[in-house]
Amino acid sequence: MYIQMTDGVPPPPEQSSLDHRIQELDKQKEIDDWLPITSSRNAKWWYSTFHNVTAMVGAGVLGLPFSMAQLGWGPGITVLILSWIITLYTLWQMVEMHEMVPGKRFDRYHELGQFAFGERLGLYIIVPQQIIVEVGVCIVYMVTGGQSLKKFHELACQDCSPIRLSFFIMIFASSHFVLSHLPNFNSISGVSLVAAVMSLSYSTIAWTASAAKGVQEDVQYGYKSGTTASTVLSFFTGLGGIAFAYAGHNVVLEIQATIPSTPNKPSKGPMWKGVVVAYVVVALCYFPVALVGYGIFGNAVMDNLLLSLEKPVWAIAVANLFVVMHVIGSYQIFAMPVFDMVETYFVKKLNFKPSSVLRFIVRNVYVALTMFIAIMIPFFGGLLAFFGGFAFAPTTYFLPCIMWLIIYKPKRFSMSWWTNWVCIVLGVILMIVSSIGGLRQIIIQSKDYSFFS
Repeated sequence: MYIQMTDGVPPPPEQSSLDHRIQELDKQKEIDDWLPITSSRNAKWWYSTFHNVTAMVGAGVLGLPFSMAQLGWGPGITVLILSWIITLYTLWQMVEMHEMVPGKRFDRYHELGQFAFGERLGLYIIVPQQIIVEVGVCIVYMVTGGQSLKKFHELACQDCSPIRLSFFIMIFASSHFVLSHLPNFNSISGVSLVAAVMSLSYSTIAWTASAAKGVQEDVQYGYKSGTTASTVLSFFTGLGGIAFAYAGHNVVLEIQATIPSTPNKPSKGPMWKGVVVAYVVVALCYFPVALVGYGIFGNAVMDNLLLSLEKPVWAIAVANLFVVMHVIGSYQIFAMPVFDMVETYFVKKLNFKPSSVLRFIVRNVYVALTMFIAIMIPFFGGLLAFFGGFAFAPTTYFLPCIMWLIIYKPKRFSMSWWTNWVCIVLGVILMIVSSIGGLRQIIIQSKDYSFFS
């Protein structure tokens, strides 16, 4: 009689392949449970509200009156309203596309880009722009935090010796050497909530203090630049400042990834609810600050509204402290996807073991790098416009529309087709002209600047 022996006999190829596949899936799950974006999916709808408010309202809101001064009343109000409508529409598209494929979630912006443009091309299109946006925002927030701390110090201790901006940027950065080690989005929800409350608080202080100050006697609303060329370039800078103010799209899929999802209750429901509430808060912050700030100071307003205000001293000091607390949270919101990208590369491509040591090194190096660049080029207005045009306009204004056209293929000349193409054309124009304006602004500001001042 023939008896089949199993001991010492290798399993059939099919079984070996299955075992290997199971091991790979287990390894993948272990990595996903460690990475910042996919490690926690138990967020509530209101998490998306304050994450989006924290991501959206930030350095940009204080620069809106300055942008209005460069655009003028008519164009400024038009661009402000159009940007709010267009970016809400493209944000809705991102939320809808998160789970367009049954059983799959596009947890990261570049994953959606790869689905739309192809594996390789999607990476080349999305990742560089997203990195520029997120690193750029972190640099600008380093500058904002340092400037606000400096202003707070000057107001709170008016007899004290002046301290260089570089030191205040370092003080601001020190908080991130601690907070950056929180593992994922849900772990920073408390920080984000405080930041969202602070954004509404300092925006309210900014426009109410401006209104209390009253319209200045020598206020002028005409374009400040003397030549036509300077006026046009300043106009471009203003467009970039407004583009920078709408930046939440770069992290919206990552935020949605933290919300649980089932076939009966997909994540887009609670996510969209949170986005709508967030956009109401955004409107309450943006429009009063932009219109009142410009109305009071005219074209003499500074590129950070709080820097134009001196009284009441206690209110302006508190507002600057609120700004610091808010941009601490905003920095973390935009840094988290960068941490995810870098840590993913190390553990998936270079086969590093997921560990606290790897995370400690990666995140400390990133914070130190953004701090160093911020100390080198603390040009708030120019940075807003340049980053707003160069990277924010694509990822916020027209890339979602392009992906929508590729994936859903709406009928030519239909309402959806026209809407998306209008957004694409406006977004491309915005990208080109505001990048030019922002670069010019940085060059102008750098003429009178010494490094590490």
